[in-house]
Amino acid sequence: MRTRLSICRKKVRFRTEDEARSAARAAAVPLRHYRCDRCRHFHLTSRTKGKRVPRPAEG
Repeated sequence: MRTRLSICRKKVRFRTEDEARSAARAAAVPLRHYRCDRCRHFHLTSRTKGKRVPRPAEG
């Protein structure tokens, strides 16, 4: 599904996947990063419908 331009403009942009992952880990709610098809940067989302959610690392 294509990201709406109005949504892209409102979201924080991360230049690298690592920056987005770090921000997602630091958040108080579970977030997932994705590359935006509009700006080609990374954004965060809390939506998981239809997406594989990685299992937490055991340890």
